[in-house]
Amino acid sequence: MKIILIGFMGSGKTVFGKKLANRLNLNFYDLDKQIESKYQMSIPSIFTNFDETVFRNLETKQLTEFINKDNFVLACGGGTPYYNSNMKLIKKIGISVYLELNATALCSRLLKSKTQRPLITGLSHQELQQKIETLLSVREKYYKQSDIIISGINLKPDKLINELNQL
Repeated sequence: MKIILIGFMGSGKTVFGKKLANRLNLNFYDLDKQIESKYQMSIPSIFTNFDETVFRNLETKQLTEFINKDNFVLACGGGTPYYNSNMKLIKKIGISVYLELNATALCSRLLKSKTQRPLITGLSHQELQQKIETLLSVREKYYKQSDIIISGINLKPDKLINELNQL
């Protein structure tokens, strides 16, 4: 089984993905962590030393490596489906799952997050809310192409497993 989790930053892809992989006895991968490991550079450093385009190209390259892997849950970055025809690639690789949350819930989570996120660093609460709404309005049409769309609020692995069993 190949499950690819997508959704906006802060939607819980990594936290939930680890739980899901454990429950299904599958390997778990975080696309950002794979990039950091392979290129020996943090995502914020890639954004600082290069630019978002360089990062997005590395992201696509790393994503293609999952075509030949089996039995995993992969958490993608929030922008992954939007760039370089990655959504088509994601759907080719496996079962795509969109962890859906609205902008208000995402803003609340991101304000509490300890993870450094280059696209929102230094934004005030109001600026963050506006940035999320803007990015979400562009990215959501890609997210909604997923095989499964499920609410990211109080999501438990069994709920998604039931959805997967209905495919």
